[in-house]
Amino acid sequence: MHEFFDVVVVGAGPAGTAAALRVLQLRPDARVLLLDAAEFPRDKTCGDGISAHALELLRALGVPDLDQLGAAVPGLHLHSPGGRFVARTCARPNRVIPRAVFDAELVAAAVARGAELRRHRVRRLDVRADRVALDGSIEAGVVIGADGANSTVRRLLGAPDTPPMATAVAIRGYAPTTLQPDALVIEFARGRYPAYAWSFPLQGGGSNVGYGVFDRRGSGSRQQLLDALRELLPGHEPAPETVRGHHLPLSTGPRHHPDGRVLLAGDAAAMINPLTGEGIFDAVASGILAGRAALLGGSAGAAHRDAMHHSFGRHHRHGAALARLLPNARFLDAALTAAARHQHVFDAAVDLGLGRGTAPWAALARIGATYVTMRA
Repeated sequence: MHEFFDVVVVGAGPAGTAAALRVLQLRPDARVLLLDAAEFPRDKTCGDGISAHALELLRALGVPDLDQLGAAVPGLHLHSPGGRFVARTCARPNRVIPRAVFDAELVAAAVARGAELRRHRVRRLDVRADRVALDGSIEAGVVIGADGANSTVRRLLGAPDTPPMATAVAIRGYAPTTLQPDALVIEFARGRYPAYAWSFPLQGGGSNVGYGVFDRRGSGSRQQLLDALRELLPGHEPAPETVRGHHLPLSTGPRHHPDGRVLLAGDAAAMINPLTGEGIFDAVASGILAGRAALLGGSAGAAHRDAMHHSFGRHHRHGAALARLLPNARFLDAALTAAARHQHVFDAAVDLGLGRGTAPWAALARIGATYVTMRA
């Protein structure tokens, strides 16, 4: 016996739940099934930073009370290896919410809206002219693959592998100490490949700390990543049992949005910001677009591809161009110096790194002028 749903979402993280919420916001009577291999609440390897940009999208979807899950963190402190430093207040406060808490809240909101949640690991995908069959027992008008960096749906679609230069590798853990209780702290590393350590304060004390390299070729072993974290954040080490590693498909890699009834969103669609490693905003935003396109049946794939290009195309181009400049230590020093001197440069950097912003010419001109006047 086959069960039929209007939309089946594979993966109940931020991308998948946003997609389900958008479908049900547009069509409250739609039959939506959320599938996930894990039981919620569950941990997820992440920095736990939730940008104000992502929170605004979720409020528009009708998700209540997210602000109560983590204290407001208004500040952002950035340090470069060359000794440049910027400490400013963001236009809107970000929050630090453990993913075990954050994702469970989103799942609860989707279920409350009418989605059915089921624990299930997808293994087979059969795309037909009028529907998609999953594992021989579940059928859907449209399937949304939001099952993360190791997406089974993406693999079954025959999508290309993400190349090493477009794959970030990171570790994260939880430290009992806090560097700055009201600011996200980022310490950039010196080296051939862009990398940084972070410390994000948790509500009630302690921090989410980690280290990420924005190119798998420069990642090294788990111990090497931990050593780099200790070097940049001495005395602020995570408890060993909390340390987890993960890889992140950056948006500079190949994106795969085929025609038809199967869509991709979030990490499964390589939607990780190449400048910051931020993925929650991109997951939610791409999930919303997938949810809207899913109601179009057989033309969903083409509609989703066009929507993603329209919504993210310019942002991706600007992010990719600047990501190529990050290994240049002088450029990074110039960017941080300009952001420290000019609020509009800082604001543009935040929007580009944590949301869907672009690089305004005025901000680039300030960075360029600073670069020229700095000592080589």
